[in-house]
Amino acid sequence: MDKTQLNVGRLALLVAIIVASVAFWNSAVLLPFKLLAVMGHETGHAIASLIVGGSVTRVSLSPDEAGQCLSMIPEGFFRRTIVSSGGYVGGSIFGVLLLLLTYRFNARRIILGIACAWLALMGLLFARDAFTLGFCLVMAIAFGAGAKWLPDAAVGGLNLFLATFQALYAVMDLKDDLWNSQVRAQSDAAILASSTFVPAVVWAVLWTAVSVAIVGLGGRLALREQVRPRGVATSALQSR
Repeated sequence: MDKTQLNVGRLALLVAIIVASVAFWNSAVLLPFKLLAVMGHETGHAIASLIVGGSVTRVSLSPDEAGQCLSMIPEGFFRRTIVSSGGYVGGSIFGVLLLLLTYRFNARRIILGIACAWLALMGLLFARDAFTLGFCLVMAIAFGAGAKWLPDAAVGGLNLFLATFQALYAVMDLKDDLWNSQVRAQSDAAILASSTFVPAVVWAVLWTAVSVAIVGLGGRLALREQVRPRGVATSALQSR
């Protein structure tokens, strides 16, 4: 029996953040958060490369939201599929993990600490250009400072925004990259199609279905909370 129920407050807050983000999507204020999401995408490729026994040469970002992960991976259909899928699917997984840590487990400062360590490692280990290294280190310092000195309410609000925006960007990334035929021709789907002979649009359909399912399931879990049985607190007090 499911002992959880939908938290309407969490749902309303998530919807409000999504609506505000979409309304101001082209605002320069959101650019750092978009670049964070792009770094999440490229980190997915990097992790997948290491999982299949490859190595990562470099990870780069640019101000126009383009990202690149150059890696050496062993030959093989499944290895290439895993690494190429690591970006879009990995971005969705990161978004869901943030949603769960924020909405379900209320991780607060832990999330900012993890973000600080993640960006510092990506910058120091894999950045080979000034912009990527500078962005990673500046954001790592900002998250580290936030974890230490921001008030609890500000930390909670930042976590909620980061989690929701990352999940939203993962879905928007799919729409912009894979369902625009001109962009798709230069995307991960096209790269994989060239080596597997499976059309890029097929990969687009598959990655979209998997990513949306991941975000949907993760969102559902994040927005539910445990139902506390009535009378438990009272009986506990009476037993003392």
